[in-house]
Amino acid sequence: MSDLKRALGEAVEAAFAGLGLPAELGRVTASDRPDLADFQCNGALPAAKRAGKNPREIATAVAERLKDDPRLASVEIAGPGFINLRVADHTLTVRAGVIAADDRAGAEKLASPRRVLVDYGGPNVAKPMHVGHLRASIIGESVKRLYRFRGDQVLGDAHFGDWGYQMGLLIGAVMDEDAEIGGLVERLNAEDAPLSGPIPEPFQRVSLEDLDRLYPLSAARGKDDPAYRDRARKLTADLQAKKAGCYLLWRRFREVTHIALERDFHALGVDFDLWKGESDVDGLIAPMIADLDAKHLLIDDQGARIIRVARPEDKKELPPLLVVSSEGSAMYGTTDLATILDRQQSFDPQLVIYCVDQRQADHFEIVFRAAYLAGYAKEGQLEHIGFGTMNGPDGKPFKTREGGVLKLNDLIEMARAKARDRLHEAGLGEAFDEAEFEDVAGKVAVAALKFADLSNFRGTSYVFDLDRFTSFEGRTGPYLLYQAVRVKSLLRRATEEGAAAGPVTIAEPAERDLVLTLDAFETALAEAYDKKAPNAVAEHAYRLSQAFSRFYAACPILSAEPAVRSSRLTLAGAALKQLELALDVLGIAVPERM
Repeated sequence: MSDLKRALGEAVEAAFAGLGLPAELGRVTASDRPDLADFQCNGALPAAKRAGKNPREIATAVAERLKDDPRLASVEIAGPGFINLRVADHTLTVRAGVIAADDRAGAEKLASPRRVLVDYGGPNVAKPMHVGHLRASIIGESVKRLYRFRGDQVLGDAHFGDWGYQMGLLIGAVMDEDAEIGGLVERLNAEDAPLSGPIPEPFQRVSLEDLDRLYPLSAARGKDDPAYRDRARKLTADLQAKKAGCYLLWRRFREVTHIALERDFHALGVDFDLWKGESDVDGLIAPMIADLDAKHLLIDDQGARIIRVARPEDKKELPPLLVVSSEGSAMYGTTDLATILDRQQSFDPQLVIYCVDQRQADHFEIVFRAAYLAGYAKEGQLEHIGFGTMNGPDGKPFKTREGGVLKLNDLIEMARAKARDRLHEAGLGEAFDEAEFEDVAGKVAVAALKFADLSNFRGTSYVFDLDRFTSFEGRTGPYLLYQAVRVKSLLRRATEEGAAAGPVTIAEPAERDLVLTLDAFETALAEAYDKKAPNAVAEHAYRLSQAFSRFYAACPILSAEPAVRSSRLTLAGAALKQLELALDVLGIAVPERM
């Protein structure tokens, strides 16, 4: 049995078609007046314009065709021709039983799953993540989980920034600071040393803190000192030529950064299937450029080589893709193009989703068009889903009090500290040992950060307000966790008292409301999937929590007579299962207790 919205929609569409009207006018939506109906159809109004009839006449004719549908308790006409549908209690009883027995709690799987790759996170070697990485990580992880839950074969790729001029800058800076390392790099560069062996001990002294400190200093000096910049370029060339000294030191940079990044990502409930970096496609660039040349796509332009991607119908002019600079080096967009080619060869995805800041929209449009021209992807196969910024109270991108960029690890720790305070204020977790309390605080912190982000449409910006995000009241992640934990507690008590779930019987308004909300899960998932917008799932999770809260207040469970108690325990179990599934799609884990 499909969800009620779709099933009733098919019936209403058939009724319109039976009257010689377009079936699509029979679209059914959840009623905006739940006191009057469960679902509604407004198609009689546009149908009347097409047929030259009174809309109430058409609505009445549709209602006549639906009046004997056993799934409906009533079909009524309101206003100028709105068709109001009220579902029969026995229909809700059957639907509740199906959802309760289903491991996916009413969520369907795609009939034609695809291979999908989600590119998100965007970390770089030598740079600890900052708040600017938060949205890419949270949204990308949720999109990956959403597509996987719907049935697609999905890979998440961090697309590690680990190659290029900035690596030459860092190699030079480390060599200058540590004479032993500097001498070893020069000696190994001159030798034919193996690249895959152990990293030399002196190189292992380099920490992420060293790289974080040295990178801005070396980048600034590279701008002002031509000789320093030229040396960095030579070291970059030595690295890309796989000279052992540079390459082994670079491996240390990559290793120490990767460890820290995995820690920060994992603390956020973000985990990647692939950690491919720009370095992984370095070997593809030369043959790719030759291929682009053979396809007559490369154009010489003032010493550089470009691909023109502008189209006659463009409303604004897009610049060309710069493939080879006038100095002969491959550019950032060249690496992105090679990455598309690498993904085609290794995974052959039918869709690649890039979850990156909206400000990069033009860059990706240029790269995508170049890929289509080269035959590395089909039109529409590559999609950039942008997002707004996380802002401070002043409406500008969030900064520290000193005006600097806040490191992501520091932000996570801020959220953990606030979560601890909130738990103490609410008297939650007081009997836990330290390890369990910290685990719960970590889950509350992540729920606060993620739900605050994902409850907004990704294209909008929002104001960072940790006090509001960590509240156990209102539209927050901690509120949803509290509701889920409350259901878990209820079900544990039921087990202790020997009460068991049983067949569902729907009678009370709050029971009807809960089942109708449970039924809406598939609609929310489908909307989120189609729009690549997890906020639809976040909204459903919040509505489900509210519906359960009303049900819990209005319908006694453990004190009810046995048959009613069993029915309501089944509804409670279904609500918990669906809420946990929805939260898991959002990347939010639920503790067992608080």
